[in-house]
Amino acid sequence: MAPPAEVLAVRGLSKTFPGVRALDDVDLTLHPGEVHALIGENGAGKSTLIKLLTGVYRPDAGDITFQGRKVSFATPLEAQKAGISTIYQEVNLIPLLSVARNLFLGREPRNRFGVLDVARMNREAAQTLGTYGVRVDVRQSLRTLGVGAQQMVALARAVATDARVVIMDEPTSSLEPREVETLFSVIRRLRDAGIAVVYVSHRLDELYAMCSTVTVLRDGRRVHHGRLADLDRLALVSTMLGRDLGEVRAEGATKFAGDHHAADGQPVLRAEGLTVPHTLHDVSVSIRPGEVLGLGGLLGSGRTETAKAISGALARSSGEVTVAGAPLRGGSTPAAIRAGISLLPEDRKSEGIVPGLSVRENIALAALPRLSRFGLVSEARVDSIVDTFIARLRIKASSPHQKVGELSGGNQQKVLLARWLAMNPKVLLLDEPTRGIDVGAKAEVQKLVDELAADGLGVLLISSDLEELIEGSDRVVVLKDGAVVGELIGDDVNEDRLMRTIAGGDPARDPAPDAVKEAATDG
Repeated sequence: MAPPAEVLAVRGLSKTFPGVRALDDVDLTLHPGEVHALIGENGAGKSTLIKLLTGVYRPDAGDITFQGRKVSFATPLEAQKAGISTIYQEVNLIPLLSVARNLFLGREPRNRFGVLDVARMNREAAQTLGTYGVRVDVRQSLRTLGVGAQQMVALARAVATDARVVIMDEPTSSLEPREVETLFSVIRRLRDAGIAVVYVSHRLDELYAMCSTVTVLRDGRRVHHGRLADLDRLALVSTMLGRDLGEVRAEGATKFAGDHHAADGQPVLRAEGLTVPHTLHDVSVSIRPGEVLGLGGLLGSGRTETAKAISGALARSSGEVTVAGAPLRGGSTPAAIRAGISLLPEDRKSEGIVPGLSVRENIALAALPRLSRFGLVSEARVDSIVDTFIARLRIKASSPHQKVGELSGGNQQKVLLARWLAMNPKVLLLDEPTRGIDVGAKAEVQKLVDELAADGLGVLLISSDLEELIEGSDRVVVLKDGAVVGELIGDDVNEDRLMRTIAGGDPARDPAPDAVKEAATDG
């Protein structure tokens, strides 16, 4: 029996940006009902390929054939109307509009007079989102929802447009386990309906659970295409990194074998009794110089809110923060920065990078006040700092003047790190520093955190990756429902103890259920 005709075929696709060959002679084929993994390190060309498929960019060479005819989309809307929908890692909707308006954007129901039928739109929006487990007042603005719920709205919108191809770019990065299962059930429905899905993720469990085929990109070229089941996980990582299997095995055995950081002396940061109504309840943490303190807990446990309360990004009703023995006055973000606290936020797109500015401008942004004299900025000092951190963090860019929005996610994360390290902080708060970045960039960021701690910096590490949290932390404070429920020290910093504490049980008794481990992988 002949395989079904291709719904999408890419032949010899290439794209060059100034100084960078982003995509080089890439082929890709999709068949109806196929769930296809698209993977590779950051900078491998995945985002560029998606943007070429959806009309954001025009290719320099190559052809795209969709449903049997050659196409060249001028805009993402044109691609969507043709039948290619995309769900991006960062929610790409309009926060100020209502949930219902976002769901029906561009295809709003109208009455016989051509007037927007608000009642029908709200009713159908509530029904549609209900099938995705999202039960909210669809009349409220999208920005009032959590990131996970916003992602489900984006998913529902993409699926509701009669697409023949749905591209999902890191779709589970902001979802909790219940929402991930909903997403997987939607993918199965799409597959059974003959819709092709391109699935981009760095989570190998998800790839092997949902995908039948895989394309691996490296340095802008396709280096593998075939059945995913034919590659075991080690071979897949080796293909992504372009390294010998033995080398990958050796690194896997030693990657987390480092000693704990030496952390002596009085705490460089002490936060006591942090309380935010309905969010945090009497949370206290301390970090010594050279120590990495991990924050563990499920989605909604208060980890991000704790970091924001410390850094002044979230107003607290009570509690005190002390830096190097001096009380933090004012509780504002500028006051925290002046005291030596820097926060790398979870959402780098909306709270971190300025995509339209250059790498140089993004790195220098926070340090500009101290680099200026009488209102004049020393360009030489800016260049010196930028060049230093581009080299130290191994930021891959065509030049310091390349727009940061054109970089891969991992390199954007490094630019943010460079910005705050340029401030010579005493304490660095890292909220999901490796979320959504590839294996290679993740290892580089983890190594950098170790180096910073070794240099005496106090680090607060928030991570949904249990292995990263355990192996990267000297101590772990566990939060649940906005309160501290446990602290793990020394040999107790292990997966078993962490899961038991998160579950709220006695670590000395029953083993933690598998569901707890799954639930702890996001949030």
